Amino acid sequence: MSATAKGTILVVDDDRLVLATLVHGLAQAGYQVIDADNGNDAILLAREHRPDLALLDIRMEGMSGFDVAETLRDKYRIPFMFLSAFSDDATVAQVKALGAVAYLVKPLDIRQIVPAVEAALANVGARRAAAPPAAPVPAPMVLDPVVAMAVGVLMHRYSLTRGAALERLERQAQSEQRAPAEQAERLLQAVELLSSSGQ
Repeated sequence: MSATAKGTILVVDDDRLVLATLVHGLAQAGYQVIDADNGNDAILLAREHRPDLALLDIRMEGMSGFDVAETLRDKYRIPFMFLSAFSDDATVAQVKALGAVAYLVKPLDIRQIVPAVEAALANVGARRAAAPPAAPVPAPMVLDPVVAMAVGVLMHRYSLTRGAALERLERQAQSEQRAPAEQAERLLQAVELLSSSGQ
């Protein structure tokens, strides 16, 4: 997808401030943006405009992001990515099962989201063309959901940038001779253990 032919993005979040920030940032980056603050409106807009990609908050009043994603996938074949705060194992499992193209952890910076959107659209375009891209699409922001959540925890706990948190996780994994995903899983289990013992 060339820079002059940027796609249409549907952004759905029930936090109006987050929604306004995303809409402004993506529009500045050259995308056509349509937005909704609830799931029902999101599906109506998706049916009317057929966006190239949807950015969905998970926890919203009424229809959840998961409900919206299922409809986009099954009825309209519209790819989607989730924007959410750190969540539990069941959430991660559902993200994977629904087939999201990416999972980004809040708090979000528009400078992180634009590259993630570009990478997701490039990956979707390559899949639709049924041919592998000439070179791998650089997608540093599109992480395995478990790794993404662990990175979000490290960002919050140590006030790190996303890149620095990912480096920290990879260093920990290397020093303990584990895969990054396995190290991320251990970190999330430790966090859950701490939060449950604190209750």
